[in-house]
Amino acid sequence: MTGAAVPTPTRTRTAVVTGIGAVAPNGLGVEDWWAATLKGISGIRPVDGYDASRYPTRLVGRIDGFDAAAHVPGRLLPQTDRVTRLALAATDWALRDAAAQPDTIPEYDKSVITSNATGGFEFTHREIRKLWTQGPQHVSVYESFAWFYAVNTGQISIRHGMRGAGGVLVSEQAGGLDAIGHARRTLRKGSTFTVTGGVESALDPWGLAAHTASGRLSREPDPARAYVPFDPRASGHVPGEGGAILILEDAEAAHRRGARQIYGEIAGYAATFDPAPGSGRPLGLERAARTALADAGAEPSDVDVVFADAAGDPALDQAETAALTALFGPYGVPVTAPRTMTGRLAAGGPALDVAAALLSVRDAVVPPTINVGDPAPDHRIDLVRGEPRALTVRTALVLARGQGGFNAAVVVRAPETRTRQTPAPTQ
Repeated sequence: MTGAAVPTPTRTRTAVVTGIGAVAPNGLGVEDWWAATLKGISGIRPVDGYDASRYPTRLVGRIDGFDAAAHVPGRLLPQTDRVTRLALAATDWALRDAAAQPDTIPEYDKSVITSNATGGFEFTHREIRKLWTQGPQHVSVYESFAWFYAVNTGQISIRHGMRGAGGVLVSEQAGGLDAIGHARRTLRKGSTFTVTGGVESALDPWGLAAHTASGRLSREPDPARAYVPFDPRASGHVPGEGGAILILEDAEAAHRRGARQIYGEIAGYAATFDPAPGSGRPLGLERAARTALADAGAEPSDVDVVFADAAGDPALDQAETAALTALFGPYGVPVTAPRTMTGRLAAGGPALDVAAALLSVRDAVVPPTINVGDPAPDHRIDLVRGEPRALTVRTALVLARGQGGFNAAVVVRAPETRTRQTPAPTQ
């Protein structure tokens, strides 16, 4: 067993992203997903695989064409839910993108910090059906952990021998940023290599029922009109599956091992919680953004683009635009919401937005928000709509809100030496 490296407390560690793995309704693998995103290709489609006619919402952001057997070892297939299979594939792609060989890194220097809000829905509901119809002797022993929201962290760490700090953050949408913020914290405490991000999948019949119970899903049957944040027609969101896994490393350690690329730095992070309704106190999103910028040593004027939470609910959209206007002034910074192509992916969505922010830095382009017409008059934001926008991006702000009052913000900054990175091999 290899021991952990001794931390270096005399310097502030810089957390950089060296690899990205993406699994999204509009693309598998980071480059395929990014190309589809820049083209405005949507992965929102009608539910298939079961009769959803009795559901008020019948649209989802569903990943098609994912063959788990092609990406996950056969011994793991019987013990994993779809969500974990997606997370394992995204991790393999992120490690490959980073040109990282986990076996060469001391096992206690490698950490896994992910976020998940739903756990293994499909696996659990299949086994519960067996319990009801066939009896307990037919329930898989793997049900004991396959349902658990921490299972992605556990399976990733076991598969790659990562025995350093492990954790899972549960704060719905905000969790995708909370995990990245916590991963950055583990690097500052002595780890050198962290797998982080979020992946979700809960679109089976029970999963869709759970999403419906939130009261925030759109009932619009037209995929081009169902999820239109900041639009006067906004009536809720579409749920989806997928997310992103990032390789976050201490910058000096990444250079020592000869990292193939550095996409950018996780320069700032903050989380807040909304006050109780009726308290009269302000919501926490603006404070999260300001605190993350302060953590990064940045001013609002430094921000080149904002990746919005984009709830698709009129009241929540208004609260977000109020926060953006307070920070940047009316129309003060380009704002985008590429999640209109995927639906809201719980913890997976903000992690995917961080990946998009990093690629915006790399390629000097901001992905579009699709299907949204002119924003409502009270949304005084410069929304990037329809087509990508060429823009040199040095600093991006990513926002997320989780149901129940969670807010989080991450500041992504260009690497110190700005060079166009070579795209990874096809994933």
